[in-house]
Amino acid sequence: MALPETPARPAPANAEAYCVKCKATRPVSDGQIVTVKNGKSALKGKCPVCGTTMMKFLSNKQAASAPAAPAAPAEGG
Repeated sequence: MALPETPARPAPANAEAYCVKCKATRPVSDGQIVTVKNGKSALKGKCPVCGTTMMKFLSNKQAASAPAAPAAPAEGG
């Protein structure tokens, strides 16, 4: 069964995650809140120091408090 496509939402400006390569908690650059294939929400972004992809699974409460996705522009014809 395929999951419906869910758009990524921007992450809060103060979002942090653990960088495995740097072995430190760092702020996430280019962060987005995505839904992984098992249905859970996660924060995904890049480490500002080394550029490694970082992920942090979010609770339902954290995911719900994240900003909503920007509205798609209406196509005029």
